[in-house]
Formats: sequence, structure tokens, C-alpha cells
Amino acid sequence: MNSWVCSNCKEANEDNFEQCWNCGTHADGSVPERPFRPEASAPWLQPPRLIQCLRCPGSRMEFIGRKRFHEGSQAMPFLLGDLGELFVNREEFELHACPACGKVELFLSNLPR
Repeated sequence: MNSWVCSNCKEANEDNFEQCWNCGTHADGSVPERPFRPEASAPWLQPPRLIQCLRCPGSRMEFIGRKRFHEGSQAMPFLLGDLGELFVNREEFELHACPACGKVELFLSNLPR
């Protein structure tokens, strides 16, 4: 996963973010036009959860990213094109993994914390 480091707060951000999730500074180093409030920002800009692994005491799980899972037939969208996408459910999850034991946990991305 590629990332960039904020020039203002030195926080790591995923490449698909245009602004730092922590302070709102743009990827090019320019400051936000309005005062930045993380709690009022879009849910995909919220920082990842800080989770301790239940199997490895003292080990912190790493945020892997947000992934969209496809539910339903693969044939429907393929045969019907864009119309088939109407019949497919996709759910987005936050993925966290323990670097010590490999345990993976999923959380719904769109739920408030």
C-alpha cells in the first residue's frame, strides 16, 4: 500500500487521500481553505482504529486499508454490464491484521464510532 507523509503533522496517509486525515493539510503541502475538523469530515477520512490483538497481548494490529467485498453472482454483472451492477451488493470494510500471529479483523467502514 502506497502512502504519503503530511508535511505539517508528519502523519502517514494513504495515496488515495488528497488531505491528511489528522490535520487537513493537502498532499501538496497547502493548508485547507476552511478550519479542519476530523469529526465533521467524511467517514473515509477518519483515522483507523487502534486495536490490540486478542491473541498476542501487547501486540497492536496494523491498519491494512479499506476493502470492498463483492456479494452475489459474478455472472450477473458480466452478462448484463452496468445494469447487472444494480443487482450486486458491495460492502466496505476496514481491515486490521496482527503482524505477530496473522489474525485479521474486519469492521464496517460506514458505521459511526
